[in-house]
Amino acid sequence: MKQSIFEILTNEALTSSVYRMTLEGDTSAITAPGQFVNIRLEGKFLRRPISVCDWDEGKLTLVYKVVGHGTAQMAAMTHGQVLDILTGLGNGYDLTLTGENPVLVGGGVGVPPMYSLAKHLRALGKPVQVILGFNTKEEIFYEDAFKALGCTVYVTTVDGSYGIPGFVTDALKDLSYSHFCACGPEPMLKALYKASRTSGQMSFEERMGCGFGACMGCSCKTLTGNKRICKEGPVMKKEEILWD
Repeated sequence: MKQSIFEILTNEALTSSVYRMTLEGDTSAITAPGQFVNIRLEGKFLRRPISVCDWDEGKLTLVYKVVGHGTAQMAAMTHGQVLDILTGLGNGYDLTLTGENPVLVGGGVGVPPMYSLAKHLRALGKPVQVILGFNTKEEIFYEDAFKALGCTVYVTTVDGSYGIPGFVTDALKDLSYSHFCACGPEPMLKALYKASRTSGQMSFEERMGCGFGACMGCSCKTLTGNKRICKEGPVMKKEEILWD
């Protein structure tokens, strides 16, 4: 974990509620796709955890959805403003487990961390299939970004307004894959747990207090006892998860 000051380069709307922010700063603590950052916002007691969409040396990309006062405050920020950010949080995805033909599944705001994961897997020369799940056509973002990486992309919409009608599991059932990696709301992850035919890794979305394991506020049950989503997670192996 590292605390740094980042300067905002761009902050643009991708949909009516989803924004992409690029920042300049020290990204050296970020080491794996699936990690997250924790952002300090003026006037807010708790930091806001946001998954890392992409990063390279000195540049950070965050894609976030406006769901409350904190993210609304972020959406109003402009070029040149600065943010106090904790980086290098969480464990990220283990690329060595993905096999020869992985499939990545992102639901809504679970899509962004799939981008950096796809980028790293493509750099290893692996074919990558990606399933992006949304409620409606108007919510879709990053489809073209994944295609630009050379991924095979499937988009599902609950209302059937674009792509495959239904849920991400409706796209998954017809695919052949060696391993799956997913991020999204818990009902989606639970459905994938039941529908998937291979081992997998799932990133959990959770409200967090500290973001680095001190407060125990985001614990979940696993086969080996309670684990902190912010510290031992947010990525968990399919085989270790205990669903209530």
